[in-house]
Amino acid sequence: MQTPTATRSTETRYLSRPDGRIAYDVDGEGPLVVLVPGMGDLRATYRFLAPVLRGAGYRVAATDLRGHGDSDATFASCGDAETAADVLALIEALGGPAVIVGNSMGAGAAVMVAAERPDQVNGLVLVGPFVRNGKMSAMQRVLFRVAMAPLWAPTAWKSYLPKLYAGQRPVDFDTYRAQVVAALHLPGHAKAFSRTTHTNHDPAEARLGEISAPTLVIMGDRDPDFPDPKGEASWIAETLHGEVAMVAEAGHYPQSQQPKVTSNAVLSFLTALGAHA
Repeated sequence: MQTPTATRSTETRYLSRPDGRIAYDVDGEGPLVVLVPGMGDLRATYRFLAPVLRGAGYRVAATDLRGHGDSDATFASCGDAETAADVLALIEALGGPAVIVGNSMGAGAAVMVAAERPDQVNGLVLVGPFVRNGKMSAMQRVLFRVAMAPLWAPTAWKSYLPKLYAGQRPVDFDTYRAQVVAALHLPGHAKAFSRTTHTNHDPAEARLGEISAPTLVIMGDRDPDFPDPKGEASWIAETLHGEVAMVAEAGHYPQSQQPKVTSNAVLSFLTALGAHA
């Protein structure tokens, strides 16, 4: 097992948006990197990556999705387009441009920002990325959404998470999973999470041809969300004229399952971009 990178507490800040506030934290000095988690997760999914980036000379902001973590659950809608709008607003508020690191559906939002406002995006790091709908049958999709209905979403997600962490789990897996589940028990959050399971990634896929930002695709070789993780990563990288970093013994969250390998890949990409001042 890898030893987790030491972290330091950062103050939660809020970005006012129509219908509610988006929670984020920001720390460090240098070029801006914005970290976006996926469905059912917290910005603390980057608890190992963020301090490494700060230590390497980057200003790092990590955000919670609508109705997740410390963000409000008052939003009328959620999905790739909504997350993209929130991320773009955050980049502008912090004085972009930025490199966006997006995990899972956070990757779909990241590509939409890059397509809409290329002037605000220096590069993309797509981790376990959903930039198109997965190959799931209609029946499987219905069963998943029923399982993640608001009434039992916290319990169902707690049971499902170990599958997503196929391969090596973080040393603090049990503690972190408890934090994720506790967030789902906050007022309105289970309902918001359940709505997020209906996210359609077609709008993100439709914008892929517009992306000009340099791109790194990071994929766990055991990611259970994709029948062929390497094949999906290669397709995305080819479509975006980017590169691929496959991470051994990792599922859907290589940023916390294999933090050293993932951090090194991200730093190498940032260095190649010349994003470091």
